[in-house]
Amino acid sequence: MNIRFYKYLIISFLALVLSSCENENPNAGKKVFRYNEAANINTLDPAYAKDQAMIWVDVQLYNGLVQMDNELNVKPSIAKSWEISKDGLEYTFHLRNDVYFHPHSLFKNGKRKVVAEDFVYSLNRIVDAKTMSPGAVFFENVEQIGGKYSFSAPNDTTFVIRLKQAFAPFLGILTMPYASVLPKEIVEHYKEDFRKHPIGTGPFKFKMWKENVKLVLVKNEDYFETDSTGERLPYLDAVAISFIIDKQSVFLEFVKGNIDFISGIDPNYKDEVLTRSGKLQPKYRDRINLITQPYLNTEYLGFKMDLNDEKNPLKDKRVRQAINYGFSREKMIKYMRNNIGTAGEYGIIPLGLAGFDSASKAYSYNPEKSKQLLAEAGYPNGEGMQEITLSTTASYLDLCKYIQQQLGLLGIKVKIDVNPPAALREHIAQGKTQWFRGSWIADYPDAENYLSLFYSKNHCPKGSNYTHFSSKEYDRLYEQAVAETDIEKRIELYKKMNAIIIEEAPVVILYYDQVLRFVQKNISGFESNPLNLLVLKNVNKE
Repeated sequence: MNIRFYKYLIISFLALVLSSCENENPNAGKKVFRYNEAANINTLDPAYAKDQAMIWVDVQLYNGLVQMDNELNVKPSIAKSWEISKDGLEYTFHLRNDVYFHPHSLFKNGKRKVVAEDFVYSLNRIVDAKTMSPGAVFFENVEQIGGKYSFSAPNDTTFVIRLKQAFAPFLGILTMPYASVLPKEIVEHYKEDFRKHPIGTGPFKFKMWKENVKLVLVKNEDYFETDSTGERLPYLDAVAISFIIDKQSVFLEFVKGNIDFISGIDPNYKDEVLTRSGKLQPKYRDRINLITQPYLNTEYLGFKMDLNDEKNPLKDKRVRQAINYGFSREKMIKYMRNNIGTAGEYGIIPLGLAGFDSASKAYSYNPEKSKQLLAEAGYPNGEGMQEITLSTTASYLDLCKYIQQQLGLLGIKVKIDVNPPAALREHIAQGKTQWFRGSWIADYPDAENYLSLFYSKNHCPKGSNYTHFSSKEYDRLYEQAVAETDIEKRIELYKKMNAIIIEEAPVVILYYDQVLRFVQKNISGFESNPLNLLVLKNVNKE
């Protein structure tokens, strides 16, 4: 029997069993939103929400002081208002007094209200080395006095954070799941097992989790947010998440209506679903809604800037620029991605983020310019130029082969080294790659998050400067920008930094990605956002 078919039978059987269990459940027939998570989920503890799969679930289970709307504006959540001191160092938040944690037997009478001390505990937990949270790095700028971080609660409804240095994007950081509020008594009761016994304040609460099979969240009847008419959110009764790995099986389940939404499109069936122009194929238009918008994800190829080999051609800026001019991003997007995304011709800051500068268009396809730069660098038509190795993963092999072919026409010889994703990340962190495939999805919606990739003090392995780019002028502008509280002035500084990156060419920007969501017709209120967060509190199902 064909292995794939056998695997599909097993998956179908599991789905049938789970479906039968649901039919026996008294909640059957209620509004249940179903989606699949192929990437799996290792924990429901927001301290470890470092990838999209975990973040999507944590958005349903937890709240923080503030939240992000679909236009990337910071809005109130548990904090109803806040003030920032004139020097940009002190943030004072005023909390709602009607927010409760999800019910639990450890609470007196089964319920407990959120107070400011809960935020003191939750954020101290993130920065505690024992927690080993990847979110700790985002709070390194919080002031420390006597070894204690400056998180304080003057009273039950006031929470204060003090920074070492002004950092304008800090509010955006507080929208991340890392900054979620947790109840101390529950976390310390379960300890490591809190990962599978989550208690938060979000619109949905934990029901059951059979790891690698199914996760179910149910409506939080006491959720504090309401819609514009005053009706309490959420509208859905439950959220059910499956963990089918095979993408073809997931797509078939979606087409049959057993899954309510899928995000993105697998290259194997993109032509089945999308036209060359990125629209839905006619046969799906009466069954599925397609939602698209710019995604804060920049896909790129990075050069290692501090190569030890002085003869390596990549040490010459003119060669890096020649590579940037040497292939058509427009054709790549059109023919290899069905127009999903925008050609990366404007620098590191992606489309949809303040600081993106349409006037900074720099690297349109220009083979004559490439030849000129190669000749100036001492490699006319690529003569005398050693082979360059491009390290990538299998999922980007088609794009890399296209670039290899295009550059080959200019005399630039490229060898492609295909690695498993984990191995490539390790090689990049250790500085073992001379040219590598990378991407950056925004942690928080500020261009600083992208520009920090080139700040010299962020060199990997500790930081995210994977190219090891270093420029005193760039560092000066970066430090000035992060302390600037005037948004317009800060954006101008961002544009200057982006111009330096374009000129020095430590990266080849491939494209700015696009959120692509396929949703069943009976789903309403399902929206999109540039961070590709999954927000279900406003969703309804017929």
